[in-house]
Amino acid sequence: MSKGITSRNDDYSQWYNELVTKADLAEHSAVRGCMVIKPYGYSIWEKMQAALDKMFKDTGHSNAYFPLFIPKSFFSKEASHVEGFAKECAVVTHYRLKNDGNGNIIVDEDAKLEEELIVRPTSETIIWNTYRGWIQSYRDLPILVNQWANVVRWEMRTRLFLRTAEFLWQEGHTAHATAEEAITEAERMLHVYADFAENWMAVPVVKGTKTPNERFAGAIETYCIEALMQDGKALQAGTSHFLGQNFAKAFDVKFTSKEGKLDHVWATSWGVSTRLMGALIMAHSDDAGLVLPPKLAPIQVVIIPIYKSEEDLNRITGKVDGLVKELKARNISVKYDDRDTQRPGFKFAEYELKGVPVRIALGARDLENGTVEIARRDTKEKQTISSENLADHIEQLLEQIQKDIYQKALKFREENITRADTYDEFKKVLDEKAGFVSAHWDGTPETEQRIKEETKATIRCIPIDNPKEDGVCILTGKPSVQRVLFARAY
Repeated sequence: MSKGITSRNDDYSQWYNELVTKADLAEHSAVRGCMVIKPYGYSIWEKMQAALDKMFKDTGHSNAYFPLFIPKSFFSKEASHVEGFAKECAVVTHYRLKNDGNGNIIVDEDAKLEEELIVRPTSETIIWNTYRGWIQSYRDLPILVNQWANVVRWEMRTRLFLRTAEFLWQEGHTAHATAEEAITEAERMLHVYADFAENWMAVPVVKGTKTPNERFAGAIETYCIEALMQDGKALQAGTSHFLGQNFAKAFDVKFTSKEGKLDHVWATSWGVSTRLMGALIMAHSDDAGLVLPPKLAPIQVVIIPIYKSEEDLNRITGKVDGLVKELKARNISVKYDDRDTQRPGFKFAEYELKGVPVRIALGARDLENGTVEIARRDTKEKQTISSENLADHIEQLLEQIQKDIYQKALKFREENITRADTYDEFKKVLDEKAGFVSAHWDGTPETEQRIKEETKATIRCIPIDNPKEDGVCILTGKPSVQRVLFARAY
């Protein structure tokens, strides 16, 4: 169903927007800047959620839920935090509407809130105010809590999944007795995110730390995973923050140590959002539609009967029923599409658009020959194979597709990390090749800001385990001890 979808090479942005809507993932809502996640899109998010949730619980975390509304006074307690989010905050000022007598619904000015409420852009403040009542002693630590929630950041320029005024996410918030414990936690969650991105989403990522300019508001250190999309732009796929004692001091959260000393608690926060849906789409898909890694595909296998008579269909269905049961017993999601309202060609295009990893076509002649036609979505390869041990073949094929999709994305990423030693080289790569640019930087926020203003490229991260390498900054010529990764980004 490539007809109707703009080619990636012609207009990548348009291609993405059309793919999201035509593959039935999401659509714009009546509320400006907000989206409706449709059932097929939400089922992918549910698979992401389930995998991540298990990873969190396997590392000792529990889920909780905190209020959507945050008293405005809480934000003023952590100065850099409020400064970072102030421009994106939605504010609730009244709690009632009324009829003005002329049939118009207006705000009731007599129902003004004593204290205005912020619709949460993130939950550090409300959670740390809550933790004050939970923590008295070292025996109460660590607290390892995660929340699945929606948040609101009043974005002016929006794009489905990538940037919307309201989006879904998870946010972990942990409390520790020592800085070392908190740093270990922040780093551990970074590795959890990288594991998920690479082994479930089949998206290779660079693990690193953000520069001070790019850190989360209120963090001492921000760890991140950065992915590269097929248009050569980077996408931040997840972040984990070491918050030090900033929020504990702002909300007076103290504990008595084993030695009887009173001290402030050490904190982390970490999160990923429905932005991962955008990463999944842009990292793998093509001009025919979605390409989904099997681990996250709502339908992993679709079976389409090819028949001329009701008798043919009944015989095919009898064969398919056993295969469906066998696949489901292996936890493989399968759909048998025997609708008589659409022709097989339409169905082939529909499931190609939706990114179903494996398609099986089965006709009357196949039944006689003991064969099936099996097609891969990622490579579009088709082959006719024996129907003997078919469930084994499909299970192995799904595993192979998962690996191959990752390797293809990894090869693309490796081919699009380019070293630049001069500012002219740097700008040329950004304009002609894109991707990550590995270059020296003098370590100052002023230089970083000037490069951003002049080229629209930001320092995506300082890679973890970055090798030391003496050099000079591409812009100022000042000494540098390591390269960092620049890119234009979403």
